[in-house]
Amino acid sequence: MRDFLRTKGGRTFTTVWAGQVVSNVGSAITSFGLALWVFTETGSATQLATIVLAARLPMLVVSPFAGALVDRWNRRLAMVLADTGAALGTLATAMLLLTGSLEIWHLYITLSFSGVFQAFQFPAYSAATTLLVPKEHYSRAAGMVQLAGSVGNVVAPTLAALLIVTTGLTAVFVIDFATFLFAIATLAMVRFPEPERTEAPGRGVGALLAEARDGLRFVTVRRGLLVLLLMFSVVNFAFSFNSILLVPLLLSVVSETTAGTIVSISAFGLVGGSLLMASWAGPTDRLRGLFVAIGVMGFGFGIAGLAPSVAPILIGITIIHVAHPVAGSLSQAIWQSKVPPEIQGRVFAVRQVMAIGSAPVAFLLAGRLADGVFEPFMAGESAFAKFLGGILGTGAGRGIGLLYVMMGAVVIVTVASAWRQRAIRRFDETVPDVVLEPTPVPAH
Repeated sequence: MRDFLRTKGGRTFTTVWAGQVVSNVGSAITSFGLALWVFTETGSATQLATIVLAARLPMLVVSPFAGALVDRWNRRLAMVLADTGAALGTLATAMLLLTGSLEIWHLYITLSFSGVFQAFQFPAYSAATTLLVPKEHYSRAAGMVQLAGSVGNVVAPTLAALLIVTTGLTAVFVIDFATFLFAIATLAMVRFPEPERTEAPGRGVGALLAEARDGLRFVTVRRGLLVLLLMFSVVNFAFSFNSILLVPLLLSVVSETTAGTIVSISAFGLVGGSLLMASWAGPTDRLRGLFVAIGVMGFGFGIAGLAPSVAPILIGITIIHVAHPVAGSLSQAIWQSKVPPEIQGRVFAVRQVMAIGSAPVAFLLAGRLADGVFEPFMAGESAFAKFLGGILGTGAGRGIGLLYVMMGAVVIVTVASAWRQRAIRRFDETVPDVVLEPTPVPAH
């Protein structure tokens, strides 16, 4: 870690990372605070899901264009644009609240507006990191990025609830806006190296679409990368199921207060996994480590659904949370090593689309499958239901438990199937690492 911080690029990355940690905490507080406010105002879980989709769908639509623009623009300015747009969305919502005008439908507009700009964040941040950080530290840098998000998941629920009870929603927006300003200030303090561009970009929407397609084409003609992309789509799908069904699974065996405590405890697993990668930088064989980490996540799902008691749920969810940032960090390092810097904005935008695209499907399916199919099935009198009940237990929540076991099986089968692919077994031959010339970090 010290060697990493001694490099000029490492110091620049750490400065930007510190700003993003603060910004992520502010955003997480706002997300949780808005969820509390919306549910208090409407009593509708459907409204919450719809508001989440309002933020996600613009990112899904804009991401391919954002990736192409990131490869044209200065990556630091693209990150400033992302933070500025999100800050303006927060400011608009806060002004509506202060004037007593805020209604639910306003959130669809302000969150969609912020989502458009947030589409630039991941491609720009990832592509910039490749040129800032030496190759041997890619996993460490990715672990630090994972840690930035994990910290927000741990502290946001408590802080958001405390702020709303003591000062109201206004304070939540003020803090979020301040954290965006802090992130923008850290970006203003540094300069990013620029990749060499082999050709001048074309003009017009048609040229932009063609460049966006270049990112997709780069992945599809390299079967190893395509296998990784599809595998992670399945993992994100399963992880999205967990985000919807964890609380109902817990409430089938414990009270609301205990459920909140368990969620907070398990969230420390995200911090632990992120700290592990930030300090260790991962195994030498990143690809094998990636497959092991995802397989461990699958086992975590299975353990969480095994029995109607706190211990297996807590153990299983903690395993998932520890393994998730490990897998994410190793995946990020692999993609950074395999994709030329000048096209990373477009390729990472494709990854973002696949990650975002699987979540809404899972959100729509999870509740319907749990309530309409699996819970009634496990409460039924069929021989198969009784057989499964003898293994997984009976009563409320056992249908959700069965879903967890099935999601774990899906993840494990997906990993095993991907590992057997010839393109994965010959991954480094078919998708060699990009050879990067040392890129000086501009003075600031």
